[in-house]
Parts: sequence; structure tokens; C-alpha cells
Amino acid sequence: MAVTEQSSVPPQTANLIPVTNPVSGEIIGEIPVTLPEGVTEAVERARRAQSAWGALRVEERARLLTRWRTLLWDRQEEGIEILRRENGKTEASALLEFAIVDNIAGYYITHGANILKPENRRALFPIFQAAHVYHKPHGVVGIITPWNYPLMLLFVDAFAALIAGNCVVAKPSEITPFIADWGVELLREAGIPQDVMQLVHGDGSTGAALVEQVDYLQFTGSTRVGRMIGKRCAERLIPYSLELGGKDPAIVLSDVDPKQVAVSLMQGAFENAGQACISIERVYVEEAIYDPLVEALQVYAPQMTLGTGENATMGSLTNENELRRTQAHIADALEKGATLLSGGNPRPDLGPLFFEPTILVNVDHTMDVMREETFGPVLPLMKVRDEREAIRLANDSHYGLSGTVFGKDLARAEAVAIQIDSGDININRPGFAFGTPALPIGGQKESGMGRRNGKEGLLKYTASQSIMIDKMFVAEESLVIASPFAMQAHRLVRLLRKLLPFV
Repeated sequence: MAVTEQSSVPPQTANLIPVTNPVSGEIIGEIPVTLPEGVTEAVERARRAQSAWGALRVEERARLLTRWRTLLWDRQEEGIEILRRENGKTEASALLEFAIVDNIAGYYITHGANILKPENRRALFPIFQAAHVYHKPHGVVGIITPWNYPLMLLFVDAFAALIAGNCVVAKPSEITPFIADWGVELLREAGIPQDVMQLVHGDGSTGAALVEQVDYLQFTGSTRVGRMIGKRCAERLIPYSLELGGKDPAIVLSDVDPKQVAVSLMQGAFENAGQACISIERVYVEEAIYDPLVEALQVYAPQMTLGTGENATMGSLTNENELRRTQAHIADALEKGATLLSGGNPRPDLGPLFFEPTILVNVDHTMDVMREETFGPVLPLMKVRDEREAIRLANDSHYGLSGTVFGKDLARAEAVAIQIDSGDININRPGFAFGTPALPIGGQKESGMGRRNGKEGLLKYTASQSIMIDKMFVAEESLVIASPFAMQAHRLVRLLRKLLPFV
């Protein structure tokens, strides 16, 4: 079945939201707020388009999406410029977003058909019966994304939802809307009908209207808002996935090279100015390696360069809320006895939201910086007696998104990792689980539910349908389903399972 272009009436809008460049503080544009009736209109158009899009073979959808993936990568320079203007990140951090989208999209394009193909399952009586599982799209998927990785967090999920046969209506953050507009324009250039993926813009009220309309909801954002969205999805009885806040721990075991770990810790804590849900936000260091690690951090910390230039290692924060929270967490820690190893100051000479990468030592669990999500460029280190204390403290949190273990003995490091309550753990390389397409990523506890990436991140955009076939149908005279024949069959199965455990 061919996908035909749907008529597209611009969603009804009212009011304008200004968009600011965080580096300069200048307004760089405005976006119109989509009214609730405009959201309804977009979802209705998506629902009409989905029947044709979902009827395509997975391979055909993948072929069309390959064009889109190619355009995103080939025109990354213009996308990076847009992304940096509205987000304030460095060029390297912006390029990282493009690389991850390209990598994960390539995984789904290559493996999607195999993941989504009908499965044969063992029937009760395989000679006489057959059992199959089909993976069918939900219909219209709503995606609500934040401002910290506005390209990656939108289009990684969009690729998966579209490959699975859904249509998408997404609400990007009103702080960083233009990179989403740009990406969807490339989708149009790739020849994908405009109603297959649409954007609605606005604030929380627009997102709330979207939750009321769609068949599945993917939300990435704060735990507070995620809890409200989860409650409403449960009331509507629609499936949903939430990637929420994190307070990701790192555990440093005593057998490591402190210089290597120092560099890796700074990369994991200061990427995107610490504005990452999988950023290293607290570090537990075995006492035997604590002092050498602190010395190594003192050597490398001055090499961090703030700015927007090509060689900058850290850019600006994106909004004032993060600046205030970062300053408050540092002040609380210092008041309670922490020591400032480096940084700790705003840099208004560079821009209104620049803040120095900050390293704190002598911290403990009475401090907000070790308990609450900072979402800023702060790296706090706590000395612990041994790995048991490190694991206990790492799990002493209501979050459970990601984490890192540093250790030369990989078997020991992995044994520590599996005891940490989080959706993923990286050993010796912070954040790389997210960039590994085959791995499912998601939270435990108040860090959310559901997974993105991997086969799990694709199958969540489908509903399974089980088919059981009786190949030798013979009607019985008994009107009772638990007939003597049926009970005889059950006893036979019990006997076979004793003799043949694989039955």
C-alpha cells in the first residue's frame, strides 16, 4: 500500500514564546503555542496517516527513514549551529548528539525488521497446534522531550516509533524548539508524508493536551512532571514510558590508575555542563586511592576551558534554574564542611549562564549535592572504607538511572556493578551504555520506567498479539471446556514434562 500525502492544516495556535540564546541572553526567535484544539487536530491527522504508514512493510519504512537519517548526518553543520544557538553547548557536545542519533537510527534500520517479525512460540501440543506472536504498532505515539539533548532525545525515540509503524506527534521543549523544527523539515525532504511526524509547540499545557489524545506516551524530563504524566496515562489506560531524573553514582575501586580515572570523571561530570540525566553526580572513592585521585584532579581541573570556541571543553548552562540550583548545592555543601578543590564561581564575563566546572571534596550524605539532582557542572567526591560502603551509599538514593564503576579487575568491577540499583552501569567509560544501540536504557525507582534503545526500545512501541491455531480441529460433543478429553490431555502434558523438561 502506498503512503499518500495527507492534507495538512497548520495547527491552531495562540501567543508566542520567545526563544533565547543562553550564551548571549539575546532573543533569537519565537514559537507559537499550539492550543488544545490544535493538538487534537494534529493527532487526528496522524491517526488518519497511520493506517497507510503502518501497512507498509518494515523494510519499506526503513528505506524511507534511511533517507532521513542520511540527511540528518550530511547536513549536521547547519543543525549544529541551530542546536548551539538555542542550547549553549560546545561543538563537540552537539556533534555527539548527531553521532548517537545516527548510530541508533542505523541499528533500528538494520535490525528493525528482524526484531519486529512474527515469532513462533511453543504450542501446548506442537504436532496439533501452532502459536505465534505479532508485534503491532500502537497507533499515534506522543513524545515529550526536554531541552538538554533536544535532537537526540526526540529523534532516537521517533526513529523507533516510526520503524514500528506508528505515527508521531511530538512536543519539544519550548526552550529549544528550532532543532526539532529543522529535523522534521528534513523528514519532509526525505519524502516521508508530513502527517507521519508532526510537532506541536508550547509549554506544559500543550504537553498535557497531547497526553489526553495519543495511544502511547514517551516522556523524558523531571520526576515531578513524570509522576503527573504517569498518573494521567494510568487513568486513560494507555501504555507509557518515562525517563526521569537521576543522581548517578560513580564508584572508584582501589586498583585503578588515578590519572585515567580523573580524566574520565571530569568527562562524565562536565559533558554538556553537567546537564545530562546520565551525568556523574556523586563519586565514592575507596580510601586507598582517594588522595592520589584528588591530586590527579588538581592537575587536570585547570585544563578545562569554558567558552563557545572550537577548543572549549565546556559550554554554558541553558537556563537560569540550573544556575541557581548549582550555586545552591555548592553553598550547602561548603556550609556543611565540604572543601572546594576547583571552580565554584559564575562567569558572567563569558555569558549570563556560564559557571565554572566545580570539584568538591570531603563531602557526605548530609549535603544536597550528594542527595538531589544538581544538573550542573559539579563533581563531589566522598571517601569510603571499601566497596561495600560504596555500594550501600550508591543505593542510598531515590534515583536509579545510570552509574559507573572504575576498576582494573573487571570481574570485581562487574560484581560491584550488578549490586547497584540502576538501569545501566558503565565500567570504566561513563555514559557509553546510552550510545550502545543494542543495550536497553532506562531507570529504576524514581528515575522512571520503560526502556529506550535495544530491542526493548523498539518493542515498547508495539502491542503484542498472540495467535493460537488448532491445526486438527475436531468438535467435541461436550459443552464444557474442561471436558474429560481436555483433562486427559493436561495429564499427558504433566507426564511429558516430568520425562522431557523442555516440553
